[in-house]
Amino acid sequence: MKITRTGLSACAVAALLAGAVACTDEGGGGAAKKAPQAVGTACANGTYTWFNVDKRDVLTGVAAKQRLGKGGGALTNKPMPLHTPTTTVTFEKGPRVGAKAALRSLAVRIGDVEAAGGDASSFTDVHRPLPKRDAHPTTVDGAGDIVEYTFVRQVTADFRYTCGDGEHAAGRATGWIIDGTGILECSTAIKNAKPGEPSLEAARLSCGPDSPAATAKKA
Repeated sequence: MKITRTGLSACAVAALLAGAVACTDEGGGGAAKKAPQAVGTACANGTYTWFNVDKRDVLTGVAAKQRLGKGGGALTNKPMPLHTPTTTVTFEKGPRVGAKAALRSLAVRIGDVEAAGGDASSFTDVHRPLPKRDAHPTTVDGAGDIVEYTFVRQVTADFRYTCGDGEHAAGRATGWIIDGTGILECSTAIKNAKPGEPSLEAARLSCGPDSPAATAKKA
């Protein structure tokens, strides 16, 4: 199939796409817990140690499936928001360190040279805007039930920041490095997709959990 490109909960999105009406609150019903407050400011020339580094593609939006006939056409169903990517640095204990510097260090750790290159990098911006979608519709030249979805590659890691005198801070940083769009056809199995990948999640929500596209297939 040739492709050219010209904060609801998962339950809510699935209900809108599939016509279901019953959803439950996944938030636990309690008030959000406040993170422990850090005190003071850490030294300027400390050392970061990163661990529990997790880098994965996360589904951010999915459109209702759209049936196209022979010859294909433009996809007019827009992806509905599912997850809002964020750029944050939180502190568990010890003095505070600069969020931008922490994120730049994380960029070096994951090998993203562009993100680590300077203060203006979007990866280190805690006020980073949401990904912008192309105003022109995506078109395909094949028939079928087509679904368009969006995703980001999210990075989360814990860190320890140590000063020369042994004082240290600890926290967690979260950012994202890729903003992508994908297309799938509901009756076509997705080859070599791993459980939890955006393509499978999009197929499950829009095509249905029993659709061929929602089931991973080895090449």
